[in-house]
Amino acid sequence: MLQQVEFSLPAYRRGYHLITTEVEAHLPPLPTTGLLHLFIKHTSAGLIINENADPSVRVDFEQIMNKIVPENMPFLTHTLEGPDDMPAHVKAALLGTFVQIPITAGRLNLGTWQGIYLCEFRNAATPRQLVATIYN
Repeated sequence: MLQQVEFSLPAYRRGYHLITTEVEAHLPPLPTTGLLHLFIKHTSAGLIINENADPSVRVDFEQIMNKIVPENMPFLTHTLEGPDDMPAHVKAALLGTFVQIPITAGRLNLGTWQGIYLCEFRNAATPRQLVATIYN
């Protein structure tokens, strides 16, 4: 059986945000076993799974990604939407727009220290649309 739900997350400030609980609240009852495929319908934000306990990890992610892909690079041509737009596209391409999580015993089978992150790369973010597809 296949189930799919689409939902919106509110606009988050630029950065890395733990959204596991928010995602779970939008999901229908989960099967005993299966797979969740979670996709974000945007090109300037991403989804990852990483550390869910220490908030400094999220701060460090922001610092590292800004060092790897800085704003205001003089050779960029896609600049109409602001200096953060093209770097946001590159960051989303590097981290990705989906995660897959096994479902075991009717729950997301994340590791003890794992959580789902919304990676918001825009300075003036908008609400983000996600699609959750559940396979069992």
